[in-house]
Amino acid sequence: MQNTINDRLNALGIKLPDAPASIANYKPGMLTGNLLFIACQISKTSEDEAIVGCLGQDLVLEQGIAAARICALNILAQAQVALGSLDLIEQVIRLNGFINATHDFTNHAKVMNGASDLMVEVLGESGLHTRIAVGVSSLPFGCAVEIDAIIALKES
Repeated sequence: MQNTINDRLNALGIKLPDAPASIANYKPGMLTGNLLFIACQISKTSEDEAIVGCLGQDLVLEQGIAAARICALNILAQAQVALGSLDLIEQVIRLNGFINATHDFTNHAKVMNGASDLMVEVLGESGLHTRIAVGVSSLPFGCAVEIDAIIALKES
């Protein structure tokens, strides 16, 4: 029997959150051809728990990594809604990460590992991707991290 992504999530003890609703005039996910674009997901769960603050000021590296992981879970939740099944994912192409950080914080890449590691943990080789990790002076709702994604789908 072939294992599914949901089987892997269960084996890892990971439960996807409810996909967050868009908070403005945009779609959380847009499918064009065999690409799924997921709008930026913030470090806030569907239960209104959030990791907020500025890395290098209010938050330490481990909190930033946890925030990036929340973003990645939200990305997978949005993909689940858009596709109906995560098994349709061929490859995560790109993660673009924005880290709320002080001007002297330099561990943006380590923060993004929270999202990158989760994608590989859940999707295996299909979770390997290119990425951007950029420090910014603020993010919506004061969140610590915001990440968007480009995902390629399997040919049907």
